[in-house]
Amino acid sequence: MRTAAFKHYKNGYYTFWFENGEELAFEEVHPRVLKQYDLKNDKSLIDKDFRITFVEDGNDDDPIYRVQSLKPI
Repeated sequence: MRTAAFKHYKNGYYTFWFENGEELAFEEVHPRVLKQYDLKNDKSLIDKDFRITFVEDGNDDDPIYRVQSLKPI
């Protein structure tokens, strides 16, 4: 688990900024997470810090990042 702030949902990507300054856009979010947090529409989640777990799928040339879990801090 890492710490990241949710920044926005735009053009099909969920963008988070990590504690080390890294920005990562996720193409997919586990449906369980989307049931808990309406990342597409709930503006109160912008800049909120979470403990985030994610996986990287696909291949080295075209990775797909998927959020597995979010826990508010």
